[in-house]
Amino acid sequence: MDSKSKDNSDTDSINKVFTHKGRYVQYSLYGNLFEVSSKYVPPLRPIGRGAYGIVCAAVNSDTREEVAIKKIANTFDNIIDAKRTLREIKLLRHMDHENIIAIKDIIRPPQKDAFNDVYIVYELMDTDLHQIIRSNQPLNLDHCQYFLYQLLRGLKYVHSANVLHRDLKPNGTEPQSCSLIVQSTHPQSMFGKDYVHQLRLITELLGSPDDSSLGFLRSENVKRYLRQLPRFGKQNLSAKFPLMSVEPLDLLEKMLIFDPDKRITVDEALCHPYLSSLHDINDEPVIPMPFSFDFEQPSCTIDHIKELIWRESVKFNPNPLKQ
Repeated sequence: MDSKSKDNSDTDSINKVFTHKGRYVQYSLYGNLFEVSSKYVPPLRPIGRGAYGIVCAAVNSDTREEVAIKKIANTFDNIIDAKRTLREIKLLRHMDHENIIAIKDIIRPPQKDAFNDVYIVYELMDTDLHQIIRSNQPLNLDHCQYFLYQLLRGLKYVHSANVLHRDLKPNGTEPQSCSLIVQSTHPQSMFGKDYVHQLRLITELLGSPDDSSLGFLRSENVKRYLRQLPRFGKQNLSAKFPLMSVEPLDLLEKMLIFDPDKRITVDEALCHPYLSSLHDINDEPVIPMPFSFDFEQPSCTIDHIKELIWRESVKFNPNPLKQ
């Protein structure tokens, strides 16, 4: 590593250390080391943490724009995490839609052959759907109608890219979207503590699936597991959510179906009477070119994935001296 110099002139009480001739700077945030391009300056603050990274807010000093920077640590320790990181970068770089978060930068590593952490810079959002659903602020039906429409509008775009559900996080699927409608009339959480608990909540509400509803599952182990769970009958949604009017209840019924082949499609949901006041076919774009998963070949090694992520960072930063 090149010579370092400490800078204590920052009014924020965050220690920073310049590295690589001042082109990069290290910050320590609650025990997490961030090494980013020197153009990203305080105020820095942690804004989120997940299974695959920690996110902090910063300011791009070139544009004065607030951004969110996610550090994915030890990306190349195993092939699964490496592929997941590359997939996220490729997917978001391929898409351009106002309902889908955009990548602003991929910080170019100081050294091509000596990096194991990946830093992805996104547009900074004031809040997210998870926080809205979990907040104490009551959501009325107008809120839910608007949020659900925007979710489906973005989901239509994603589907048009030929992206399968395996490539989406669980809270991006249609049944979870329906919790917006449910939340306004039913204060108890519809989210499970883990996937086993979530599955129990689903079966308690929708009823235990019969064999005809398990045809889409390719794993016999999963089918066997579902068959051994306690059996539940389908609940009457109109009785469970008595404050819900007919139209949103009908859409909810069509969305909350265990078998995805029998579930309402995104296009059908956008055309549903509940969303008729918002639906505009001319303002619901689709992606012009399907997404390609060529990089997902079984023969793809960690070193190859590392090279591909490096190339993505160079697209944003062709000249390392100007980072």
